[in-house]
Amino acid sequence: MPESIIQKKSFEFALEIIRLYQELQDRREYVLSKQLLRSGTSIGANVEEASAGQSRRDFLAKMSIASKEARETKYLLKLLQKSNLLDIDLTNELKQVNELINILTSIVKTTSENL
Repeated sequence: MPESIIQKKSFEFALEIIRLYQELQDRREYVLSKQLLRSGTSIGANVEEASAGQSRRDFLAKMSIASKEARETKYLLKLLQKSNLLDIDLTNELKQVNELINILTSIVKTTSENL
């Protein structure tokens, strides 16, 4: 089965989050960076689990978790950007996570309606 758009985008986003995590670690930001790494990579992990879901309800549950993780990641990115702890432009990452949130919201809504 070919990789879906959400699988591709969430994987690419996870790679971006890993690079950002490394940069944050280099700048000695340890607390938020670890939370960001966990939530940002969890999106794709849950999408992958959903693709192997045993039922539509299992698929929906995993996609819902991915959506929640995306929202947590957005919150952490906004905190990092607005706190001015570091001079880092996170515009691209915020754009990517918003796109993921929109796709995941659509998937969850459509799947819920079809149950």
